[in-house]
Amino acid sequence: MVLKLPFSYGTVPSIRFGIGSIAESKNDIIVALGKRIMIVTDPGLTKLGLHLSVLNEIDVGDVLPIIFDEVESDPSLLTVFKAIAYAKENLITGIIGFGGGSSMDVAKLTALICGSKENLDRAWGVGNAKGPRLPLCLIPTTAGTGSEVTPISIITIEGEEKRGVVSPILLPDLAVLDPALTLGLPASITAATGVDAMVHAIEAFSSKSPNNNHLSRVMSKEALVLLNRSIRIATVSGKNIEARSDMLMGSMMAGMAFANSPVAAVHALAYPLGGTFHIPHGLSNALVLSEVLKFNSTDSKAAEAYTELAKIVCPSSKKNISNYSEALRFSQYFKELAMTLGLPLRLRDLNIPKKSLKKLACDAMQQTRLLINNPRPMNEADALNVYQSIW
Repeated sequence: MVLKLPFSYGTVPSIRFGIGSIAESKNDIIVALGKRIMIVTDPGLTKLGLHLSVLNEIDVGDVLPIIFDEVESDPSLLTVFKAIAYAKENLITGIIGFGGGSSMDVAKLTALICGSKENLDRAWGVGNAKGPRLPLCLIPTTAGTGSEVTPISIITIEGEEKRGVVSPILLPDLAVLDPALTLGLPASITAATGVDAMVHAIEAFSSKSPNNNHLSRVMSKEALVLLNRSIRIATVSGKNIEARSDMLMGSMMAGMAFANSPVAAVHALAYPLGGTFHIPHGLSNALVLSEVLKFNSTDSKAAEAYTELAKIVCPSSKKNISNYSEALRFSQYFKELAMTLGLPLRLRDLNIPKKSLKKLACDAMQQTRLLINNPRPMNEADALNVYQSIW
C-alpha cells in the first residue's frame, strides 16, 4: 500500500506496562497529580476492593486520595456532572480514571471541565475542547476499550443519544497498565471487550479517514496478532497471565491506532444498541461486526485491507483467491469467533424487538463523525439491512 503523507500521530506522553506497574509509578502519579487526587471508578470495582491497588499506593504522607465510585455502564451526563461537582467540592488537583472505558471517559471529562471551566455543551464534537485540564492518569482494568490512550470520551445524553468529545487535550499525562488487574474478569466480559479491541484494530486499519497512516496500520496489525492468539485462552483460562498480558497490550495498541485513524460503521451501528437497550459496548460491536465487514467487502479498497488482515487472523493456503472472497471469509471468521467465545449472535437473543430496528437504523445515521470514515458509504436502508440480518 502506498503511504499517505502527511499525517499526524498523537499518543500518551508516558506509558507504564507490566505486573506491579502501579507501585512502580506511584511517585510519578503523585508528582503529576498533586496532593488531592480523585479516583473515578465504578461501584463494582470498589466492592471487589480492586481500587485498593491504587489507593494504598498513593495514600502516603500528605496526599489525600478521594473516591468517586458512581460510574455506571454507558455513563450518563448526570454522572459526569456529579463527578465534576464532587471534584470541585473537594478541591481536587488531579484525577485517576480506574476501570473500564466508562470510568475513564468520566475521568477525562471531569479533568477537562474542572481544569478549564469551559462549557461542556461547546466541547462536544471533534476539536472543540480547548482545555487546559487537570492532570490525569488512566488505569484500565479491562482489555478492550483502549481508552487509556485515546483522546475520546463518549457519554449517553438525553434521548438515548451517545455523544463524544474528541480532542488531544483528553490524552492523559500517564497511562498505567497492569495485566494482573484483568485476571478477575468474567469470561463474557473478556470475550466481548476483546472483540471490541479487535474491532478497533480492523476499523483503524481500513478507515477512510485522511489520517489513516502507516503507524496506525502497523499498530493495528500487531494488535490483531496479540488479540487473536490470546482471546480464546483468556476467555477460557482467565488466570493465564500471558494471555491477559497479550490482551491488554493488544487493546492498548488498537487504541493507539484508532485514536489517530478513527473507527467507522461498526461503532456507528453499535452505539444505538447501547444507548437504547443498554447492551454493553463490546457486545454491541461484536453483534454487528461480521455483517458490516460483509457490507464493506464490495468496496475494492476495503476488500484489499480485509484480505491483508485475514493473513493474520485466518490465513489460507489457497492461491489466487480474489480479495472479495477473502474479505467475505474474513467477515465470516468473526461470526464463528463470537460463537466459539459464547457471545450472543442475534438481537432477538437479547430481547430486542424487531419493530425497533428502523429506529436503530435512524439513530445510527446520527453518528456522522464515524460513518464518514467507513470504507463504503452507508445509508439508513443499508444500516437497517444489517440490523435485520442479525435479528
